[in-house]
Amino acid sequence: MDGSLNPQRTVAELKDLRNLTGDANGAQRVAFTPTWLTARAWLREKLEALPVEVGTDAAGNLWATLRGASERALLIGGHMDSVPNGGWLDGCLNVMAGVEILRRINAQYQGKPPVTVRLVDWADEEGARFGKSLFGSSACSGTLDVEEARGLKDREGITLPDALKQVGIDFARVKESGRELGTAAAYIELHIEQGPVLLDLDLPLGAVLGTFGVERHAITFRGQAAHSGSTPMNRRKDAFLAAAKMSPEIYRIAERSGNGVCTIGSCTTKPGIVTSVVEECRITLDQRHLDPAALARMLREARAAGERFAQAGNVSVGWERLWHIEPRPFHPELVVMCDEAIRETAGKSHRLPSGPLHDAAEVAGAGVPTVMMFVQSLHGISHNKIEDTKEAHLELCVTAFDRLAEKTMTWINQGGGRRSAQ
Repeated sequence: MDGSLNPQRTVAELKDLRNLTGDANGAQRVAFTPTWLTARAWLREKLEALPVEVGTDAAGNLWATLRGASERALLIGGHMDSVPNGGWLDGCLNVMAGVEILRRINAQYQGKPPVTVRLVDWADEEGARFGKSLFGSSACSGTLDVEEARGLKDREGITLPDALKQVGIDFARVKESGRELGTAAAYIELHIEQGPVLLDLDLPLGAVLGTFGVERHAITFRGQAAHSGSTPMNRRKDAFLAAAKMSPEIYRIAERSGNGVCTIGSCTTKPGIVTSVVEECRITLDQRHLDPAALARMLREARAAGERFAQAGNVSVGWERLWHIEPRPFHPELVVMCDEAIRETAGKSHRLPSGPLHDAAEVAGAGVPTVMMFVQSLHGISHNKIEDTKEAHLELCVTAFDRLAEKTMTWINQGGGRRSAQ
């Protein structure tokens, strides 16, 4: 690598993007909106200075391609879209670091690197408007449920197909984007951690082992409504009491799992009045783990606990799966290279799983060797205007990510990575 990499420029550009597409409440680059289009146009302006081919695929993902001596491609990914009132780094750091790496590679190899390098800005990673995350990458990987997506609506009642049509995307063709992975040999992604692990360890960077698998269920306990004044405590069939016992139990289940997490995120009751024993209580449970066997065990333990508490309270319990995704471990050789790049840059690394999902999970699921790099998040907070990372750490992550890109190009050139589309 030569001295053309300029991490300070990346930080300056991120600040310019914040000023262009944010307000006092945070980032406003919600996908398929005018502000998102403004961000996309700004990104294209940055790419105009490079000898890259820029185009948009059938799902609205933007690709910038620097042709190399080999058509086998290193993909560098991120997303320009944000949640409403979001942070200034989530997603766009990945893309702008990728732009800077393209600049360095172009300068070092006089516009002809040993392998093709492609930067992708995935469309609607956040799913903030229509409630479905990873739209562009799931369309590209082939996992998008087209019929489900067809019926999605935003708060104004606009359907996803109609919103796509307004920005020039034909919903009926979105899965044609999968052809973009035909020459993909490896995929790398940089992201702010969005959590406190690296912060608590006082480390700037970490190598990501993979994304958690998710089991998400609605659990409904059913008892008997009865007058709150006239029903003795020992005669009650209180659905809420049984459901409430799940809360401390899922923490114990998570603790036993090693590195898993469990969350009860909502609770609704019927009849929902102060003068009645609860007849029906519905809670939602989210369980995540990187190990599929551990994730399955967590679910079994939660089901057993639900049955136990229902029996003890003389109520019934039913389960409804809301969503499921398998754990997506990243490529072991790429994890090692990511770890090396971090150590060479920052002196010390840490390997950790990702609790949130990312586009990288879809690419990995499509059979492309994948890895992510995390940079520390101040406060451990994301999806919020206070989201932040030290500028020194931002500069470090661009440098380390560039090292990872170079190592991965060498790996691909020497025969590593995926050979053809699957």
